[in-house]
Amino acid sequence: MAYKIEADTCISCGTCAGECPVDAISAGDDAYIIDADTCIDCGTCASVCPVDAIDPE
Repeated sequence: MAYKIEADTCISCGTCAGECPVDAISAGDDAYIIDADTCIDCGTCASVCPVDAIDPE
């Protein structure tokens, strides 16, 4: 199960992308996006998100 970023909540700060150990997060048009095939479900992104926009899918 991969993590998902809620686009309505994401403030596009990039903190999650910088902390992802497998580079599964990239900038999208309105918010960051997690590649479910690359995500290893470690939860690091969710733990560093300042607005709690990341949850398990």
